[in-house]
Amino acid sequence: MVPGPDDSPVEVEPTTGAPVDAVPSRVPVRQPRGLRADPDPGTTGDGELFWPPIEQVHWDGTPLREEPKRPERTSTAPARTRAPRAAHPPDPVRGLAALLALSLLAAFFAWVSAGPFWLAVGHATGGTVVITDCAGSGLTQRCRGIFAADQGRFLAHGVRVSGVPGERSTPGTTLPARMTGAGDDTAYVDTGAGGHLRWLLGLLVVAGCGAGIARWTGATRLPDPRHRRRATLAAHAGPALITLGFLLAAW
Repeated sequence: MVPGPDDSPVEVEPTTGAPVDAVPSRVPVRQPRGLRADPDPGTTGDGELFWPPIEQVHWDGTPLREEPKRPERTSTAPARTRAPRAAHPPDPVRGLAALLALSLLAAFFAWVSAGPFWLAVGHATGGTVVITDCAGSGLTQRCRGIFAADQGRFLAHGVRVSGVPGERSTPGTTLPARMTGAGDDTAYVDTGAGGHLRWLLGLLVVAGCGAGIARWTGATRLPDPRHRRRATLAAHAGPALITLGFLLAAW
């Protein structure tokens, strides 16, 4: 018993020493015979009620039980490993054939894109072209004519005329056109988005040819990263140099 604030006796809980009305009420638990604690000296052992410490019981006096440990799950699936890069070179015959075919394809599209590229950036000579002959229709249409530059700077006979509308392909028709210079062999009639598509699509095909050369010649499959980068750059440099040559020739 301890004195309270008003000096009146207060009943305390025997295990914790706290006032009885401040802690949940618990009931004494009879311990199993194998787990029964040794009795204090001077007390009887059999049948005596035992108050375990509050750390070992629930709020209602039920003893705490140790939870069984669950076995940790171990993954039996094999770890995914990245397949090593193939070190063997590709078939040399197929690689050489792909190199030649893609180089020729890149050269063709670089040739047909050089003139429209210079026209798109403003390097052109304006004038008029007189249609002398047209054959075919649509994408297969082929026209020839005579181009006369403005201010009589030069006159070009038998030039190929590109972008002639189907309804104006009659021989003798005069159309405004542009050429990159007196040494060019093509006069371009179309303007606007059509003129930009001519060089843009062509240069995209040239870039695709460089990627194809790097793939089919085995440049992207070299095991050493430094050698792989150099070989890939060389594969793209070939079509780029071809395009540069045609651009200089079309100037």
